Amino acid sequence: MKPPIAEKIPQEECLHGEHRVDDYHYLREKENPEVIRYLEAENTYTDACLEDTVELRESLYQEMLARIKQTDLSVPWRDGAWLYYSRTEEGRQYPIHCRKADQPGAAEVVLLDLNALAAGESYLALGDFEPSYDGRLLAFSTDNSGYRQYRLQVKDLENGAILPGVLERVTSVAWAADHQTLFYTIENDAKRSHRLYRWSVGSDPGRAELLYEETDELFSIHVQQSRSREYLFLLGTSLTTSEARYLRADEPSGEWRVIAPRRHREEYYPDHHGDHFYIRSNDSGSNFRLVRAPVTDPDRTHWEEVLPHRSGVMLEDVDLFRDFSVLSEREDGLPHFRITDLRSGAWHRLDLPEPVYDAHPDANAEFDTRVFRYAFESLVTPRSIYDYDMEQRTRSLLKQTEILGGYDPANYRSERIHATARDGTSIPVSLVSRKITPQDGSAPLLLTGYGAYGISFPIFFSASRLSLLDRGVSFAIAHIRGGGELGKPWHDAGRMQSKMNTFTDFIDATEHLIAEKYTTADRLAITGRSAGGLLMGAVINLRPDLFHAVVTVVPFVDVINTMRDDSLPLTAGEWEEWGNPHQEEEYRIIRKYCPYSNLAAKN
Repeated sequence: MKPPIAEKIPQEECLHGEHRVDDYHYLREKENPEVIRYLEAENTYTDACLEDTVELRESLYQEMLARIKQTDLSVPWRDGAWLYYSRTEEGRQYPIHCRKADQPGAAEVVLLDLNALAAGESYLALGDFEPSYDGRLLAFSTDNSGYRQYRLQVKDLENGAILPGVLERVTSVAWAADHQTLFYTIENDAKRSHRLYRWSVGSDPGRAELLYEETDELFSIHVQQSRSREYLFLLGTSLTTSEARYLRADEPSGEWRVIAPRRHREEYYPDHHGDHFYIRSNDSGSNFRLVRAPVTDPDRTHWEEVLPHRSGVMLEDVDLFRDFSVLSEREDGLPHFRITDLRSGAWHRLDLPEPVYDAHPDANAEFDTRVFRYAFESLVTPRSIYDYDMEQRTRSLLKQTEILGGYDPANYRSERIHATARDGTSIPVSLVSRKITPQDGSAPLLLTGYGAYGISFPIFFSASRLSLLDRGVSFAIAHIRGGGELGKPWHDAGRMQSKMNTFTDFIDATEHLIAEKYTTADRLAITGRSAGGLLMGAVINLRPDLFHAVVTVVPFVDVINTMRDDSLPLTAGEWEEWGNPHQEEEYRIIRKYCPYSNLAAKN
């Protein structure tokens, strides 16, 4: 078998004094018959290379499928007089969204059967799912293209009718308190959410009123409602800066007002409680603090500190209830919940088990409640939904994802170790394997990572992963700089001029795993998706000797050409993460690691 060889059609240019030749620029021409033929030849070659794995792949697929409970029910969540939930049925691809009245013996009402909506379509994704305050109407959006381009419609839940009017390219939606006015945002051709509209449901969508347009190409906007249902917020965000506007939900024709004018490289995010907005802000430190401001005049001059900035704790989110607040924090790479009684000021931390895990708030629609719902999972514990009584400090397990076939977590071990980077930084690494898997260098290992946008790599349970673990393969996650595991400084240490840290951290973590005999280079596979695909391309250019196999998923590997073309979706807004190659200093930084720009003949 010989691989197909793409034709070279050189495109030459000079950028910042450097002569550049791009032999494959033409491959971006998606409709070019020669490009299509080449891609088909690559697919044919792939099929030939993997021909001897057909039976194994089918066996693995059936094994993985057999662990999934195809007919299942989500945990209902209460919103007003209703309990909302979704269910799946064996042999049907999409969930069915339903609700029941919150009373014994209530009948099920199907709100959206995504299988019916997907009939005749090759793809369907549900975006927004927002019932009106009175539960009579449902605003929902769907995408049939796979391009995350959503069409919004409204359904009358009393008679099941879809109301007239379809809104295109909707990115977020929020109801006013009159149950009739809908605020929504839309995106432009660059997939930047940039306009806010007000629409009276059932009227001609062409008469929707444009209220605001964000003209700064670094910013996107998003509309949302407070859990108290008293205010709506319009957030304008770049990767480093934010600004919020607010409107009383019972005054849909009122004026949107700015909480505090935007300041470069300063972020703040508001929510509402009583007479105050509670605001998460990084104005005094990169890990954020919590302040509050009167709703009558919330400008920065009136901010009152509730919880100061802490260098070792990242304040990631704030959930407000009538009598309690829940702060989602991250310390030493692990999430925690800090719960405060707003009546007394007393607080406590919700203890979470296991050395390596993920936890985050789940469906919490109700404001007047003492119950906080959260999701918990780990490398060995399937996704579990808990209700936590914030007053009694007791928790109830509502549901744990059932793994068919007799899964026993006692057969597996998870651990958190630390590798030392070349500059002395300690890099967390999460691992899982069967307890009987030896640590003598003989075990194969699959290593993954991400390291971008300040996003923490989730510690998730995977039933499919068991097919690797049960065959003696270990699985590991390198929590490298550029992610958010150790707060905003961890992100800043792996972006822009510091981006090379992301790649060297991954290499140093790999060498540590080999030194500690978790695996050897000839038994090590690595994988990453999107920005993690960029990570894959960079590290195999830097150290091809260190990895035996690599799987890149939707990899972002042509950084210079992509970040130069601001006609492409999302590009301009990401200059604050990767840099702008039109600026020579930033070009020189990207040039050092861009996978496509650093190709060479290597083993």
